[in-house]
Amino acid sequence: MRARPALAACLLAAIVAPSATAAESPDTVLQCGRLFDARAGKVLGAHVVVVRDGRIAEVRPGTPGVEAAGRRLDLSDRTCLPGFTDLHVHMSSQSSPQSYSEGFRLDPVDYAYRSVGYAEKTLAAGFTSVRDLGGEVALHLRDAINQGLVQGPRIFAAGKSIATTGGHADPTNGWNDALSHLVGPPGPTEGVVNSVDDARQAVRQRYKDGSDVIKITATGGVLSYAASGDAPQFTVDEVKAIVDTAKDYGYRVAAHAHGKEGMARAILGGVTSIEHGTYMDEDVMRLMKAHGTWYVPTIHAGRFVADKAKIDGYFPDVVRPKAARIGSLIQDTAGKAYRNGVKIAFGTDMGVGPHGDNAREFLYMVEAGIPAAQALQAATLRAAEVLGVDDQGVLEAGRRADIIALPGDPVADIGNVLKVDFVMKDGAIHREPAR
Repeated sequence: MRARPALAACLLAAIVAPSATAAESPDTVLQCGRLFDARAGKVLGAHVVVVRDGRIAEVRPGTPGVEAAGRRLDLSDRTCLPGFTDLHVHMSSQSSPQSYSEGFRLDPVDYAYRSVGYAEKTLAAGFTSVRDLGGEVALHLRDAINQGLVQGPRIFAAGKSIATTGGHADPTNGWNDALSHLVGPPGPTEGVVNSVDDARQAVRQRYKDGSDVIKITATGGVLSYAASGDAPQFTVDEVKAIVDTAKDYGYRVAAHAHGKEGMARAILGGVTSIEHGTYMDEDVMRLMKAHGTWYVPTIHAGRFVADKAKIDGYFPDVVRPKAARIGSLIQDTAGKAYRNGVKIAFGTDMGVGPHGDNAREFLYMVEAGIPAAQALQAATLRAAEVLGVDDQGVLEAGRRADIIALPGDPVADIGNVLKVDFVMKDGAIHREPAR
């Protein structure tokens, strides 16, 4: 049940007067001490970026001349970059020991209220776009942000993930018999499929709901209330039916997958990206390269759940061993995938970890052996390629004015990504350095 009126009322009630400010004159002129060229993967010297009507009007080396009109912002002691994109978030929730019981106690309205704060934290951290891979609330949060009612990143929302019966994202996992019989088995409308026809219907339902992207759970998962974290859960024909139907609506498909066989089926079925990829081996990597499939590692989530698995009571008993076993492997897999030439894009699975901590993924990517410049490209230019958009991810004339700035050089010291203190989205300033 989507409860649109309740969610809309909730988000409207959560409105605070946005502090974002549009340009005070026709142009906003940014003086950047350094500029990250996302195409070349290099930090360049001083540049001027002129913003007009929410778009980048000009990017040129040097400093503003006397002819430059409009509001000037001095970022001469900072590096300017394209706004970051996190390709794997869940904006309506955040992991805690109470997460499992809350599903029975809270209403969609409660999750919507929480999502407003999560969105603000994400934007403040420099993430001007996110791909939300599961959660009906995100569709409404996206609309509220687009209407200027609340602040947050641009959201590409999947809505309800598509699963199989008993699979990761079956919303009835862990329910007792009485409740299961009362509600009845979920079907394509609820995102649960068991045939090619079901698969097509589930995608069409996501279109009806207003999704921007399709997410499937091609294997078991770590945090679902089920024993297996890696067993395959779709046939190739079912995946292909989802991908082919998604294409009818201009959708791309992301596949949550931990196990090798489930990844192989998803790749052969034509998905755009593999999320997590824990047990990826060289056979799967060759398959990904042959099909041009992207990999979104989500190292942060792996490390987070492995750490929390050490705490008694944080996870249910059926989840805890999966979190300990699978979570600790993802960082190593990411390093192997990079060394084998798999295309890598940036994602955190935030909502498992705390919202606003997204940038820590860069540090984990570098620890895994991915060069800092390529980690930054993964969250800018490469992320735009995964989304299939050509108006963001680089600082070039004609692109969206999604611009962030931070002290220091993030290629020389990736830790600087944790210091973002200037955020502009679509030409509106959401955060400025304290002077």
